[in-house]
Amino acid sequence: MSAYFLVEVDVTNPQLYEEYRKLVGPTLEKYHGKFLVRGGASKVIEGEWPELRRVIIEFATTEQFYTWYNSPEYTEARAIRFRTSNGRAILLDGI
Repeated sequence: MSAYFLVEVDVTNPQLYEEYRKLVGPTLEKYHGKFLVRGGASKVIEGEWPELRRVIIEFATTEQFYTWYNSPEYTEARAIRFRTSNGRAILLDGI
């Protein structure tokens, strides 16, 4: 079953956040993750949504997600994300 990592991010240090952006792509390639959404425009259709950067990454399985998320490569990148932004993240099971 696919797994989807949904992150909403408020970038507080855009210059240093660029370092995170450079590091994360190669980690996804290595661990077979795929960006489905990476920032970009959004339009609210229903309800209220804060204006935040949104990212959705697809993995073939939940196990594949955790292998990536806990990998040494992403742990390094994630530390930069934590220092340069505020946000929240959720893992969703696909169908």
